[in-house]
Amino acid sequence: MEISLQVNCRTALGDRRNCFGAGLFFAPTGHCRQLSLPWRREFKAGWGSFCIKAGADFSRRRQKKTSTARPKDPGPKGFVPRPPIGTSNQKRDKKSTGAKGDLSTQTVGEISGGNKKTLDVKIDADEEGTIEFSQEKKIEVVDTNDEIIGEAGQLSLLHETLSVSQINQGGENGNISMIDEEDVIDTSNIGDIRDVDSKEKPLECAKIDGTSRETNVDTDDEVSGETIGRETETDTDDKINGEASQLLKLELGANLRRQEIERIAEESFSLGNKLFVYPPMVKPDQDIEVFLNRSLSALSNEPNVLIRGAFNNWRWKSFTIRLNKTTLSGDWWSCQVHVPREAYKVDFVFFNGQNVYDNNDKKDFSIPVDGGMDALEFEDFFLEEKRKELEKLAKEQAERERQEQEKRRMEAEKATKEEDMSLARVETERKKEELQQLIKKAVKSIDNVWYIEPSEFKSKDLVRLYYNRSSGPLPHAKEVWIHGGHNNWKDGLSIVERLVKSSSKDGDWWHADVVVPDQAFVLDWVFADGPPHNAIVYDNNRRQDFHAIVTKTTPDEEYWVREEQLIYRKLQEERRLREEAIRAKAERTARMKAETKERTLKKFLLSQKHIVFTEPVDVQAGSTVTVSYNPCNTNLNGKPEIWFRCSFNRWTHRNGPLPPQRMLPAENGTHVKASVKVPLDAYMMDFVFSEREDGGIFDNNYGMDYHIPVFGGIVKEPPMHIIHIAVEMAPIAKVGGLGDVVTSLSRAVQDLNHNVDIVLPKYDCLNLSNVKDFQCHKNYFWGGTEIKVWHGKVEGLSVFFLEPQNGFFQAGCVYGCGNDAERFGFFCHAALEFLHQNGFHPDIIHCHDWSSAPVAWLFKEQYTHYGLSKARVVFTIHNLEFGAHFIAKAMANSDKATTVSPTYSREVAGNPAVAPHLRKFHGIINGIDPDIWDPYNDKFIPVSYTSENVVEGKRAAKEALQQRLGLKRDDLPLLGVISRLTHQKGIHLIKHAIWRTLERGGQVVLLGSAPDPRIQNDFVNMANELHSLHHDRARFCLAYDEPLSHLIYAGSDFILVPSIFEPCGLTQLIAMRYGSIPVVRKTGGLYDTVFDVDHDRDRAQAQDLEPNGFSFDGADAGGVDYALNRAITAWYEGRDWFNSLCKTVMEQDWSWNRPALDYLELYHAARKSA
Repeated sequence: MEISLQVNCRTALGDRRNCFGAGLFFAPTGHCRQLSLPWRREFKAGWGSFCIKAGADFSRRRQKKTSTARPKDPGPKGFVPRPPIGTSNQKRDKKSTGAKGDLSTQTVGEISGGNKKTLDVKIDADEEGTIEFSQEKKIEVVDTNDEIIGEAGQLSLLHETLSVSQINQGGENGNISMIDEEDVIDTSNIGDIRDVDSKEKPLECAKIDGTSRETNVDTDDEVSGETIGRETETDTDDKINGEASQLLKLELGANLRRQEIERIAEESFSLGNKLFVYPPMVKPDQDIEVFLNRSLSALSNEPNVLIRGAFNNWRWKSFTIRLNKTTLSGDWWSCQVHVPREAYKVDFVFFNGQNVYDNNDKKDFSIPVDGGMDALEFEDFFLEEKRKELEKLAKEQAERERQEQEKRRMEAEKATKEEDMSLARVETERKKEELQQLIKKAVKSIDNVWYIEPSEFKSKDLVRLYYNRSSGPLPHAKEVWIHGGHNNWKDGLSIVERLVKSSSKDGDWWHADVVVPDQAFVLDWVFADGPPHNAIVYDNNRRQDFHAIVTKTTPDEEYWVREEQLIYRKLQEERRLREEAIRAKAERTARMKAETKERTLKKFLLSQKHIVFTEPVDVQAGSTVTVSYNPCNTNLNGKPEIWFRCSFNRWTHRNGPLPPQRMLPAENGTHVKASVKVPLDAYMMDFVFSEREDGGIFDNNYGMDYHIPVFGGIVKEPPMHIIHIAVEMAPIAKVGGLGDVVTSLSRAVQDLNHNVDIVLPKYDCLNLSNVKDFQCHKNYFWGGTEIKVWHGKVEGLSVFFLEPQNGFFQAGCVYGCGNDAERFGFFCHAALEFLHQNGFHPDIIHCHDWSSAPVAWLFKEQYTHYGLSKARVVFTIHNLEFGAHFIAKAMANSDKATTVSPTYSREVAGNPAVAPHLRKFHGIINGIDPDIWDPYNDKFIPVSYTSENVVEGKRAAKEALQQRLGLKRDDLPLLGVISRLTHQKGIHLIKHAIWRTLERGGQVVLLGSAPDPRIQNDFVNMANELHSLHHDRARFCLAYDEPLSHLIYAGSDFILVPSIFEPCGLTQLIAMRYGSIPVVRKTGGLYDTVFDVDHDRDRAQAQDLEPNGFSFDGADAGGVDYALNRAITAWYEGRDWFNSLCKTVMEQDWSWNRPALDYLELYHAARKSA
């Protein structure tokens, strides 16, 4: 039986009451199969009818596998978009237009009722009741986008999703229309065949084209009329059958979705809600449709409506999509948005594409996403993605830098080639001129002195040169040699021959056979009484040398071209070797600095290992770290419980402090430990300890807290802005150690990626040669005068110079004026006013000693609430001997205070200026600048050296020092003294040590001067006495000489520093940098940095150091003798041990690497304390 079945969506699903009475099924007399379509009512055909008759022996037929097109990814449950039927061209078009959520995605209302497509359908009862499609009969589907390919009976399903937007909302012909919600049946089994037991009975008829045909079902499976199908149908037919079944399911699902959207839209409008999404429960990795009722929004009068959004609090995957008008009742607009799998919230606003927004009353719109990541999981994911992005950016940046470096290298190479070619031309012209002049002066012979046979010769000829020994200074020489060359000694010594006595000539004639060098135009030579390196007496023609013209050879233009090329290649090779040596030295210097800094950082991390340490020592972001704590060495000693309280990033981490964690006993019995997972966005680990979970007594490291840097995180520590206000700065305005500290500390902190500025008076005695880019910055008025502000770079640091027009700093000196307190007080106030007027907002203002102490109280009294409220004041005491009143006031008003060594801080703790403020007073040792004091790159010493060749380097320096000062050049112990000659420096001990060293057979060099004329004259008299008694073993240089100081540090075996008090001292630190052994008195910073080889091993090891010098306690001759005698004896009797000690002290780091870290901790503590 052939059925002409032309169906559209309305035909298929519009009215189901008249087609099948009890459902579409085949009823054999015995066992039968039923075509299970999920509706119970008949189809209502808009045009015509049909009848179906089928046999009952389905159980005997082979069940064929049908192929159904499915989406690539499984869809979510509920009303899910299904793939629409379309053409392959459409599929390609979709791929080319972008991903999900593209502006071109069709929505509700974009589909019109036109552009109908048809598909042939054939139903073959013999093929197990499957619905099949053929090319002869057509099913009509209304869809403006999707086409059905009917060629060769194949059906392509191309789109992955079918949204309600692709179904027209009206009930026009060709669109799916549901009767009522009661009839909604699960569509999961559409197209399935299931067995039923029923008696055979005829099917009811459907009207097809106005005629009625009756189809009977019998057990022989005979069908009246034309046969619908054959048993030889191919797998392609099966696939089409399945796709047709799938199509019906999709259309039904889309209809249900449309009805649900209409219902939600009506409810939303009735409740005054201008927004809804479908499906209502948003899940990750899903397409949703966002609906906006324009009439209820701020965009009611706007022709264009767009959505701008992102996910997870606007942190992930932003999007902007245009909304389209839907066919829903009312002013509803919609668009599709793809929700990524990482989303837990959708954030968005609507706008008109320009400047009119609906942002939910400035609160933005947001929709939760169910079933995906939560906020914490997303943070971990986001941080990992950011880490990958940073790694990628770092690689890209490295590649850009490499390319830029290569470009600069090529440009530099081009420039050097041009320079060398220019130099080669100049050099060639010079040689050409010299040779021409030489040829003019050259002769064939000199009577009774020398001649050549033959007289006419050319290059490569063998000639015989005769010399009259009696004509010059060699009449009694036993041997006569010629040392010769050519072309004005162009290639150096190229002719060496011994002359023999000529038997054929009368007189004292000697001769030698010589081959004339190639390209020789002039021969050059002298006569000597021996070969090179052994000759003593020369005949060099009264220092004019001898010259003979090569008569048959003259230089042509080709020769000079070759000569220029040779000179150019020589210059290029010399430059290459020179640059390679410089590059190798720079790389080694950088490597040594990095290794030193790494060792120092590790020591810093372990500096409190007797209290707390981590495993591993280097804490890495994303790892788990174990913190071990020894309460026995803290104020929590004896507490039954220890609780660990931790956070990250200076207590500012996004997750806040972690819950308190009770620490568990460690294996060794005295420590307790706790483990913490370090987040990927951590750069610092912060923690304190307490006796109870709720607090009680805390160990917070004396108010500083405990901090451990975290490496490898994706977030870097935000830089602080530190401004130093000081009256000294090396090397442009250096008087004492204060100037060194200001410059070196600033450089070290800046190297740790913080921002540093310095404010300094503009003295008329400034050494401006060390200021780069010096220029006028601006002017301002304050204090009744105009103040000019200059700016420049000093040692890579930004410096502002204040020049008041009242003449305060036109005195020709830094200190020494009768009104110093007034001058510097004015400067301090002017500096704060400059910061205020120019909008500076520093984190730290660091002032130094009495001279800039007024900054502390002026800031608190006048500027804390007047534009500089963010800043905190740190005050450093460099020497408490001066300006105690100013220092006391600064101590009271600063947030944190320091002095230049821990021991000195304890020594002055009882001073009235300091005692009331010990809670905020800390001792931090000073450092030295390793770039200024560097024996490997020091231009003032003869041989560069490191700890690896310290013996050779110091030997060469000692010889150079002895030669420069006129001392005996001998291997003797040499004591160096580099000091200001004041009572503070222990001048009586210096004098005694000099005499003691001379008594022990050593040498002494003193470099220094005394501000007190009486002390200066005293040392002048002593110098005269020593020069007369020990002229080859003692020298005094009583004026400061910077290059000489470097040579003394390098050439001395010992450096003496016998200070009565010494807040820090840099001399002993520089001495160790050059491998010289310090001999010091135990006071202040000397005690903190020098560990006696015989008595301080334990104290040194507590600092993770080795003993490094000789020290004494008293302030008398016996004390200095005790240390000095041990040092000299060690030099005489244990040179190998002494040399190893020199190597040890060179490898210790006394730079600003460690102090800078301590100061940064102090700066952070100052910010926190406020």
